[in-house]
Amino acid sequence: MADMIVKHIHQLLKANSRKHADELKRLGQQVEADPLSRRILSLDQGPQLQALGTMLEDQHSETEDFIFHFNRIATILVERALSEYAHFVTAEVETPQGNSYTGLSPSGQISAVVILRGGSALETGLKRVIPDCRTGRLLIQSSFRTGEPELHYQLLPSDIRSHDLVLLLDTQMSSGGAALMAVRVLIDHGVDEDHIVFVTYFAGKIGLNRLCKVFPRVHVVVGRIVDDNEDRWVERRYFGC
Repeated sequence: MADMIVKHIHQLLKANSRKHADELKRLGQQVEADPLSRRILSLDQGPQLQALGTMLEDQHSETEDFIFHFNRIATILVERALSEYAHFVTAEVETPQGNSYTGLSPSGQISAVVILRGGSALETGLKRVIPDCRTGRLLIQSSFRTGEPELHYQLLPSDIRSHDLVLLLDTQMSSGGAALMAVRVLIDHGVDEDHIVFVTYFAGKIGLNRLCKVFPRVHVVVGRIVDDNEDRWVERRYFGC
């Protein structure tokens, strides 16, 4: 019985992969000349981010130093996503001195979905900002035969459709294929397009434009816009392999 259930799940995942691949072929257009969407927020490259970026780009940086500084950038990315797109309501609390303080509290559930494996490098930063954040997982890999992204695994909160904000995490994006499929999976599970924020450190312009062309109401927070053919080196250095 268990084998039949596992086989059925694999068949569903393969069917979803074919469905998403067909949609990417139909909708994923080359948009090099298009200006960046207003929904794309690129972090201002001030002295702090430039200093952190220098440490990451230095080939002589020790692994421990690389992880420490990337975690700082991940924290900044998540904080910026929340400050721009999370919704808050007025909340009143009592201070230790017995006084009343009027502040803000999130208006709804905030969750995150990690695109494996790169997105896992952003989880330390995520937990520093939202320690009890509920997280899901998506494993999307390119087919060796066709080069198209395929959905191999998914684990999402059962009530994700009701969440006020869903952060979609990946360290880098080039063509945008994995991000497109991940957003499609979330929408298929009832998540409103407006409630999705794609958070990434590196992204190419073509991938960003393709994502916003297909899903124009998705928000994006990106640390730095780089060449479209940038190698996915960040996760290799972070995980050491």
